[in-house]
Amino acid sequence: MEDSLLLGVEGVKKTILHGGTNDIPKFVTGSKVTFHFRTALCNDERTVLDDSRQVGVPMELVIGNMFKLDVWETLLRSMRVGEVAEFWCDIIHTGLYPMVAKSLRRIAEGKDPVDWHVHTCGLANMFAYHSLGYEDLDELQKEPQPLIFILELLKVQQPSEYERESWALSDAERLRAVPVCHAQGNRLYKQGRFQEATRKYKEGILCIKNVQSKEKAWEAPWLKMEKMANTLTLNYCQCLLRMGEYYEVIEHTSDIINQHPE
Repeated sequence: MEDSLLLGVEGVKKTILHGGTNDIPKFVTGSKVTFHFRTALCNDERTVLDDSRQVGVPMELVIGNMFKLDVWETLLRSMRVGEVAEFWCDIIHTGLYPMVAKSLRRIAEGKDPVDWHVHTCGLANMFAYHSLGYEDLDELQKEPQPLIFILELLKVQQPSEYERESWALSDAERLRAVPVCHAQGNRLYKQGRFQEATRKYKEGILCIKNVQSKEKAWEAPWLKMEKMANTLTLNYCQCLLRMGEYYEVIEHTSDIINQHPE
């Protein structure tokens, strides 16, 4: 075992639990990194918060794609394929973990990582912000603390070695993908392939919402994307109507009407 400060990174200590093979891989913008992770509290019990092996699916991130927990990129860049390492990370690196963990848990539960169909405003939005829907994450959000990340690097793929999915796109690429998804959804709808059309509309909505989340609410760029998302949501609902999914249609359209009564 090797215990040391990670070179040039404040507030991180690394312990190698199992050595990897060959040299450290080439990490460039667009490289896709596949790894398992376990997150634990720094208490006597080392309480585990999340474990990708328990879920059964490894984590993937794309280098340079503004992943919210950017310290993970730093940690992974220090590793060899096959290596297992434990990283102690101070509070300066862990503040956004509750939000990231919420998205990862929703994905594991088969839900969308963002609640794109939920619209709240004013006082309701203030209260919605404070609960992530998971008690342990709420506590961590209220009282940030150092965390332990145990990572196992499985593979590193260069940009030319894989087909990029919408989650792996940059913001500019996501916005360029929206009209493509829209057109593909329309074509599938006209062919009567409603289930496939819903997936295309939903992909476009998620692209918009991912970018919109970085804008200030109610300002011009945010409103422009809100209009784009509403158009796709209504198309999505039209598919659901044809499929007999009336309750979900009522939910989505009521959200839009409540948000935009005009």
